[in-house]
Amino acid sequence: MTSQTTSQFARPRIDARALLGLYDPADTTDWGPIRAAQLHAGRQLALFMLAANLIGASLVTLILAPLVPLWQLASWGALVAAVACAVAFRRLSKRHRDAVIASLKDVRDTGLDGIGLGLVWSILPLAFGRMVDPGAALGLWIVLSVLMTASAVAMAALPLATIVFVSILGIAITTTLALIATPVMAAASALFTLLLAIATFGRGKALVVIRANEIALAERDETVSLLLREFEDSGADWLWEIDAQRRVIRANPRFAVSVGADPKTINGTAFLQILAGPTWESGNFAPALRTLAEKLKQREPFSDLLLPVYVNGEERWWEMSASPRFDERGAFVGFRGVGSDVTEQRKSQDQISKMARFDTLTGLPNRLLINEALMRAMADAEKWSSRCAFMMIDLDRFKAVNDTLGHPVGDRLLGRVSERLQLLMTDNEMIGRLGGDEFAVVVRDATDTARIERLAQTIIETLSQPYEVDAHTLYIGASVGVAIGPRDGRTAEMLIRSADLALYRSKDAGGGVFHAYEPQLHMAAEERRVLEIALRNAVENGQLHLVYQPVVNAATGALTGFEALLRWTHPEFGNVSPAKFVPLAEEARLIAPIGEWVLRTACDEAARWDVPARVAVNVSPEQLHNPAFVSVVAQALVQSGLPPERLELEVTESVFMREGTAAVQVLEKIMDLGVRLSLDDFGTGYSSLGYLAHTRFSSIKIDRSFVQDASRGTKEAIAIIRAVVALADSLGMATTAEGVETEEEHIMVQQLGCTKVQGYYFGRPLPVEEARALTLRPTGSTAAA
Repeated sequence: MTSQTTSQFARPRIDARALLGLYDPADTTDWGPIRAAQLHAGRQLALFMLAANLIGASLVTLILAPLVPLWQLASWGALVAAVACAVAFRRLSKRHRDAVIASLKDVRDTGLDGIGLGLVWSILPLAFGRMVDPGAALGLWIVLSVLMTASAVAMAALPLATIVFVSILGIAITTTLALIATPVMAAASALFTLLLAIATFGRGKALVVIRANEIALAERDETVSLLLREFEDSGADWLWEIDAQRRVIRANPRFAVSVGADPKTINGTAFLQILAGPTWESGNFAPALRTLAEKLKQREPFSDLLLPVYVNGEERWWEMSASPRFDERGAFVGFRGVGSDVTEQRKSQDQISKMARFDTLTGLPNRLLINEALMRAMADAEKWSSRCAFMMIDLDRFKAVNDTLGHPVGDRLLGRVSERLQLLMTDNEMIGRLGGDEFAVVVRDATDTARIERLAQTIIETLSQPYEVDAHTLYIGASVGVAIGPRDGRTAEMLIRSADLALYRSKDAGGGVFHAYEPQLHMAAEERRVLEIALRNAVENGQLHLVYQPVVNAATGALTGFEALLRWTHPEFGNVSPAKFVPLAEEARLIAPIGEWVLRTACDEAARWDVPARVAVNVSPEQLHNPAFVSVVAQALVQSGLPPERLELEVTESVFMREGTAAVQVLEKIMDLGVRLSLDDFGTGYSSLGYLAHTRFSSIKIDRSFVQDASRGTKEAIAIIRAVVALADSLGMATTAEGVETEEEHIMVQQLGCTKVQGYYFGRPLPVEEARALTLRPTGSTAAA
């Protein structure tokens, strides 16, 4: 870029019309100072040209005195003197003398000077040319030629005025010669005039180019001077210079003050000794100082070299740049450079770096710093043929705290968790927060596997102790996944994924435990991934279908309805168990669209039955926490034509575990449509009688596990069934016993008071056609009771 700029200074583009003052170009050239320079050059030679005109007029008078009447010569001489004086005085005027820039008009007006002088001198050949003899003609020609040449040379800086003067006078001479002499002489005069005009233009252009370069260089020097002055005035930057022996020379005051030395005594001191400070004697130099010494030794330029220095016992950080210097013979004479005190900038950068690597809520290392620490631990393990470990920790039941007590309490709880975790760490471990309620531990040396397992178990036990936060006693837990590197992953990313898979297994086991990574976990994760992709296309590809299991009256055996159950038949995987794909659909957030499809399909089918049997459809908590689900149910009923009382939605107790949501309001609006509500799997979850009293359930379904235990004579199961039946009777609800597979079980649940039964004893889940055919059979007392 510098070479390009210099080239532009050396060869500026000069427009011919702009040079003559006839045009103001719209380019990057600043013509104001150039025109002022043209006028200044004309002013400097104004007296010279005045003298030339007066002397020339005097010589002509002497030559023509014998031949021309004196009064005519005197009149002409006086006219020449008047015009020449007017031109000289105008060029010497104060306005032109003080001008820094000049306008286009100022230069253009110089053409009037040329016209005036050209006209008064043209009188000479035109009026007196025929009166002279050959000797006088020769003298006259010499005077005029010298005058024209002098003007072309001396006044070339004002090319418009000079060219006009030369042209007018040359035309007058050429005309006279054509009339009184030979054509050859006239042609010679014309050629002479043309050459003078061309020379004037060329010389004028050269002078303007030189002046333009001078102006540009002056501006550049001024800019550099301003920058240097500003640079010198800034308190954090300075210039420094050393000789070939690396001793300070011409010490800059700023540099001396920066190192805490006297500018007068610092000259001649070893540069590296000044920078080393108190470490000079011990030889315990900073690595950057050794790098600087090597650069100086090799005479290599360097830039932005960050160097720690000690000034008055305080550590400062300098940024150094320099280039070697050579004399005109190419001999090395030292270095010249610049230094900057970047201590404050470094502090700011350190603060930004800390903010980027530490969690603002807990003060623990964040995901970025944990990743960096893990990569270092894996590199060390690879280098020393040892092992490192990575633990992922996920808090159990933390979401319930956030949902019930709010995020501020949840944030304070995370702070308490981080405090407990930090107390468990040694120099061998780093604890960090990955985000949300996830934490991670990097174990640098994991050769003792038993110690890693003890640490994981200790973390679970410690985090499971109660917390006192804002007058609340909170109980949460923790699940941990452990991966050992490089066995379970050759890279940090792979090891994190392995620990995540192990954590997933711990969560899947119910939480509160830790698991180490095993290769089959990766296979299971890959299977889930493939299954999830297939599940996303299952609805569109028609792979999902419903089967219908009969629900009968416990006393009469009459059909009262069906429960719609979802099945998935994949062309490659075959029949996929609902126990496998339903949890996957919930994790992948596919349960809402699949659930909507199930609801619409079941309503369409039930509307075709000849008997008014109900159809029961399972609904997930995710669907009920969406207020738009009410519209989905209403649309399914309207589009299918199914009466609302023939639709029964089955929900589990987990729906009521999230407070502060719209689930209860959604259920109320659905029941306002006339739809019945059934509580599924009662007693298997976090049972509470509160929501039974506040929600208008039509029936309670007793889980098959209680039915099977009761059939084996388990007293607790029998007591639970009796209690549920009594509770349902008191609240005006029906009870449905699930999983009845034998006649003995049927008789037992009937004796215990269950009103409806469901199970293989009365019918397995049936395809659409068989279930439809069952509704056509005469069942006597088939009802929707």
